[in-house]
Amino acid sequence: MKEIPPIPDKEYFTIGEVSQITQSPKYTLRYWENEFKLLRPVRKSSGQRRYRKEEVELVFKIKDLLYNKRYTIEGVKKYLTGDKRKTQLVFKDLKEEHLPDTKILREIKEELTAVIKLLKR
Repeated sequence: MKEIPPIPDKEYFTIGEVSQITQSPKYTLRYWENEFKLLRPVRKSSGQRRYRKEEVELVFKIKDLLYNKRYTIEGVKKYLTGDKRKTQLVFKDLKEEHLPDTKILREIKEELTAVIKLLKR
């Protein structure tokens, strides 16, 4: 997989921002929403799409599978929704800092470990 550009540290992205970050046309993103069940951005009351960082990373993965690895739409669907082992591999090519909330989860784990040590005293 090609090196993905850094994704800004924001909670939500508009479809225009995702289009710029991933270099994918907006109409392609809308089409992929219809094709891939895992790609479901939240909609505001106005109907505007709000993509999370995980969904932007998924767009990169879909794009890589389609354009670089030459999967068909059906092949990507099977890859993404296959057995649980394959679903966990969706983000395996991404660097750790691009994984969803990795830093926050690591900090929470460290804090919980410290609490457990205090409780064991």
